[in-house]
Amino acid sequence: MRATLFDLERTISQRRQADPSQSYVAKLTGRGRAKIAQKVGEEAVETVIAAMASDKDGVVSESADLLFHLLVLLADLDIPLDRVLAELERRESVSGIAEKAARQPD
Repeated sequence: MRATLFDLERTISQRRQADPSQSYVAKLTGRGRAKIAQKVGEEAVETVIAAMASDKDGVVSESADLLFHLLVLLADLDIPLDRVLAELERRESVSGIAEKAARQPD
């Protein structure tokens, strides 16, 4: 799976500079970070709606859309996927309750 996500990350990176009439990634990137973030939010909500309806196929499809748009957002912020995965690996050795308690209050 990691290879697939890294392959997608590379594809997104290449397509960001493509012709927006030929590439959805380029078109979305051209619309700006707020639009990219909005798409991440939309896909997250659609994933939740599918989950609440117990629509497993819908959850799979919407999760793929969510991951895709999240990778586009990470690329826009120049955050490599490796950095997110490293954070997940760091958290793996800490209980979720302890990790949450250690976070800075908002």
